[in-house]
Amino acid sequence: MEPTLEKELQNATANLVFQLKRNSGYLARTEIERILEPLRSRPNRLEQYGFKVYSQNDEDGILCEIFRRLGMVNGSFCEIGVENGLECNTLYLIHNGWRGGWIEGNERQKSLIENKFASLFQAKQRRLVLGIGFVTKENINDALKQTLQPLGIESDNLDFLSIDIDGNDIYLLESLEISPKVICIEYNAKFPPPLSKKPVYNPTNIWRGGDYMGSSLVAINDVAVSKGYVLVATNITGSNAFFVRRDLAQNKFEENSSPEHLYNPPRYWLFFDHFMNGIGHRADFGAYTDLE
Repeated sequence: MEPTLEKELQNATANLVFQLKRNSGYLARTEIERILEPLRSRPNRLEQYGFKVYSQNDEDGILCEIFRRLGMVNGSFCEIGVENGLECNTLYLIHNGWRGGWIEGNERQKSLIENKFASLFQAKQRRLVLGIGFVTKENINDALKQTLQPLGIESDNLDFLSIDIDGNDIYLLESLEISPKVICIEYNAKFPPPLSKKPVYNPTNIWRGGDYMGSSLVAINDVAVSKGYVLVATNITGSNAFFVRRDLAQNKFEENSSPEHLYNPPRYWLFFDHFMNGIGHRADFGAYTDLE
């Protein structure tokens, strides 16, 4: 094939891929608006406040609205399961003045995180600490204490806890001895209410890419309620559930807090077609003047 013709074919293919991705993003946005439209007349439904900055889907916006209603600013957090840190539920909080810890089970991410977020570890007012290692139901409370200790944050006073470890999430919640104000935890939307399902506990579990990845919303809600929490939302892709401590939640969120009422089914295509469709710049992080 002539070099000129080959180049033209490559350009045409690249342009076609771009057009397909852009169109899928438009279609996904249209679907999101269709889903949200009947909820907009109910201000206590949180899905409509969702947006993405660094979160996987729309969690950043939902969390911001929860914290706004609770009057929480410059709080403390711990997030369990952050991969390389560029797609998680707490990096946007750091930009808003929060401080806290990340715990990641994959040791290969350690140097990547430390290099990418060096400014946060070295800032005059240190914003972030990193713990590396698997968190299990046996060690979660010690892991939280040890991770947050360098920042002078007492785990008993933690404002926000995010759990996303693709399997044992419910067991960490069951074993939790502290009561953060807000908890975000992944659920397996494959199992709609009223089905209650949770995987057999395996402390060395690693997600293998399938839908054997965690517990149903009903199962997680039962544990959360027993610990004094109220379900206030799930996100539009059917990925995460948001809980607020009962003593803080009164009259601030949807009156009906049942899983049947707040459940969102699995809409994972919205993630690929809208929140991550290859259009725009990839997520990155560098030093910012207000984070020095």
